Amino acid sequence: MKILYHHRTASKDGQAVHIEEMIEALRSEGHEVRVVSPGGDEPEGSAPGQGGNGQMGSDMGWVHRLKALMPKALYELMELAYSVLAYRKLMKAAKDFRPDVIYERYNLFLLSGLMAKKRLGIPLLLEVNAPLVFERSQHSGGLALQALARWAEGVAWRGADCVLPVTNVLADHVRARGVPDSRIQVIPNGINRAHFAQAPTQETAKAHLGLQGRLVLGFTGFVRDWHGVDRIVDWMASPQAPSHTHLLVVGDGPVREALEQQARRLGLADRVTFTGVIHRDRVPAHVAAFDVALQPAVTPYASPLKLMEYLVLGKAVVAPATPNLLEVLTHEDNALLFDEAVPTGMQDALTRLCTDDSLRERLAVAAHDTIDRLSLTWTGNARRVVALSTSLAQASPTR
Repeated sequence: MKILYHHRTASKDGQAVHIEEMIEALRSEGHEVRVVSPGGDEPEGSAPGQGGNGQMGSDMGWVHRLKALMPKALYELMELAYSVLAYRKLMKAAKDFRPDVIYERYNLFLLSGLMAKKRLGIPLLLEVNAPLVFERSQHSGGLALQALARWAEGVAWRGADCVLPVTNVLADHVRARGVPDSRIQVIPNGINRAHFAQAPTQETAKAHLGLQGRLVLGFTGFVRDWHGVDRIVDWMASPQAPSHTHLLVVGDGPVREALEQQARRLGLADRVTFTGVIHRDRVPAHVAAFDVALQPAVTPYASPLKLMEYLVLGKAVVAPATPNLLEVLTHEDNALLFDEAVPTGMQDALTRLCTDDSLRERLAVAAHDTIDRLSLTWTGNARRVVALSTSLAQASPTR
């Protein structure tokens, strides 16, 4: 198929990982993909995510500075106006590429994919990773033009031929805006097996990191206050925690300094390590060292990329028993889950898992098997998208 892929994402964090992996998976399956993005129109033969540095971190400083300098309402109107610019770029790309379908990553006030779909008479698949009206109303200082934002979100979701939320929890948000079940297909985040195939053994990984003999508790990504990693550090200082536990954070985050200060205050300075921002290619070699993989908290509607990394390398996972995670995890099968409402739930789970070798081994084996059982790969996702696209294109009127 010929797929016109559109997004408005400038960050180099997990969003970029999703975009790049999905484009690469579609191309590896033999399909032509033309990418239209803020960085420009990428020819179908170019490397996905051109211009990225492959690092695990955010490159959105310029966006935050712009938002800080402008009145909120004006910034939101500029977001909506960007749809016109993006529409023109889509139409220019479509003129010579002649796509069979448009695949767009949803963003707030972004209507260009819908506009191009109507003009070209081809199907639009809309990938949805978050209910952004709700999310931005709760965070980032709120929305100045909330009614306009709700209108734009509803129009985009209802106008797509198929909406692709990453969890069933998120699908409920989509249904609430009037999209029928027949036009909703849940496609969770995935993993690129090849990217993790060369990961070293756990012993080799620990030796390389100087963590021999340690029971490694691992976390990947951008750690924020709401993740509750401070509770893990407190637990490590308690009598319940084995004295050889070591916290390894593969990434960085705004709470790094506070966590390092906390560790020093509790006499754990030599048992907490932050790698800082590292290249994506180095992530597997770090995750390989984990004995226990940490998902201490989660956005209620998200499909966490870090969880897929933990599962593909067969790690014993500790996570909250939230509805979105229960779509992938089963308590005492492929993870040890805890009740977020219980104040010591996470700490009790850590104590149990860190003191029971056989439980860790059993969970790790089942975790590894989860990827194949649920087909949680980018290639699997690409095949689902192509099957939907083919069905929709065949049902569309001839252009």
